[in-house]
Amino acid sequence: MTQADSTTHPLTLTPKEKRLLYLLAGVQFFNIVDFMIMMPLGPMLSRSLGIDTAQFGVLVSSYTFAGAASGLLFALFADRFERKRLLLVIYALFVMATLSCALAPSYHWLLLARGLAGVFGGVLGAMVNTLVADNIAPQRRGQGMGIVSTAFSLSTVLGVPVALWLANHVTSTYVAGWRAPFVGVAFMAFLLWFAIRKQLPKGVQPKAAQAGELQAGLARIRTVLADRNHQLALLMSVVVMLSSFTVIPYLTIYATRNVQFPESLLWLMYLLGGSITLFSSRRIGKWADRSGKLKVFRIMAALSAIPVLVITHLGVTPYYAYLCITTLFFILVNGRVIPSQALIAGAASNETRGTFMGLNSCAMSLGLGVASYTGGHLISEAADGRILNFDWAGYVAVAATVAAIWLAGKVKQRA
Repeated sequence: MTQADSTTHPLTLTPKEKRLLYLLAGVQFFNIVDFMIMMPLGPMLSRSLGIDTAQFGVLVSSYTFAGAASGLLFALFADRFERKRLLLVIYALFVMATLSCALAPSYHWLLLARGLAGVFGGVLGAMVNTLVADNIAPQRRGQGMGIVSTAFSLSTVLGVPVALWLANHVTSTYVAGWRAPFVGVAFMAFLLWFAIRKQLPKGVQPKAAQAGELQAGLARIRTVLADRNHQLALLMSVVVMLSSFTVIPYLTIYATRNVQFPESLLWLMYLLGGSITLFSSRRIGKWADRSGKLKVFRIMAALSAIPVLVITHLGVTPYYAYLCITTLFFILVNGRVIPSQALIAGAASNETRGTFMGLNSCAMSLGLGVASYTGGHLISEAADGRILNFDWAGYVAVAATVAAIWLAGKVKQRA
C-alpha cells in the first residue's frame, strides 16, 4: 500500500484492495460453508448414522479443536513463508479433506475426516485475517472485515440452502443424502483455487529459514503471549465464540423437534438470515469505521442477547414468527463479529501480526470447540425426542456476551 493510497482514500477502499478482499471472502466462504453445513444436516445425520446430540456435538467440535491445533502451528511458521504460496497449498489440502468427508463410511471415519478439514480450515481462517490486516490500513480495516464477513452471509443465503437442496434431492448411489453437500463444496472450492493462483498478489518474501527455526518460532509465540494486550485480545476471541456457538450448532435440531419447524423449510431460515446479513455486514463495517469499533461492538453485542434468550426458550411457534426471530438472531450475532475482529486485529503490531493472528485463529477455534462441546452436553433428549435444557445453553451464551463487552474495553489498539 502506498502513502498516496492512505492519503487519497482515507476511508475508501481502492479497487486493488477490493479485488483482494473479494478473493479472500471467497476463501472464507467455502471455509465457513464446510463448517456450517454440519449444523443443518444434524437431523439427517442423526437418522443416517444413529448418533445422539452429544455425538453430534463432538462431530462439530472436532473440526474446531483441530483448527485450534493447526492455528498454533500457523503461528509458529506464519511469518516464515510467502503468504500466497502457503495459501495455495493449505487451500488445496482443505479441498481434499472436505471431499474425504463425503467418502466416510461411518461415524468414526466422518469424525476423522472432519478433524482433517478442521486442521486446514483453521489455518485458512488465520491466513484470511492476516492478509486483511497486512494489506488494509487501520482506518479502512472495519470495511475490509465487513467485506470478508459477507462470506458468512453468503454461506447462509447461498451455501447452506444449496447444501440442503443437494442433501434432499441428489440420489446418486455414491453421493446421496448428507454426502452430496461435501462433494459440492469440494468441487466449487477447487475452482476458486485457480482464481487465487492467477489473481492474488504475492506478499513480501520472507527471510531464508535458518537453523533453530522451531525454537525461533516458539520464542515468537512466547513473546506474543507474554504481552498483556495480546492475552486480553485472545481471551476476547474465545469468549465471543463461546457467546455464539453454545447455541448455533443445535438450532436446527431444536427447531424441528421443539418448535416444530418443518425440516423441509430449514433452507428458508438460512436464506432469509443470510440475505439480510449480506447487506447489514458491510454497513456495520462502515458504521464501525465512522463511529468507533468499540462502541459498535458493545451495541451489537448487547442487542444480540435478546434473540439468543428468545430463541433458546421457544416452544411450538408458527413458522413465520420463528423465521423473524432467527433472522434477527443472524443479523445481531453476525454483526458483533465484524467490529470484534477489527478490534482484535488491531491489538498486534505489524511485526508480530502473522504470529498473533495464527494464535487468534487457534483461540477462535478453541472457543468454537469448547462452545459446541459444552452445548452438546448441556442439552439432552426427552423420551419423545424433544430437546431439554436448551435454555441453559442460552444463559451461557449471554454470560459470555457480557464478558466480551467488558474485555473489549481492555484491548488497546496498536495498528
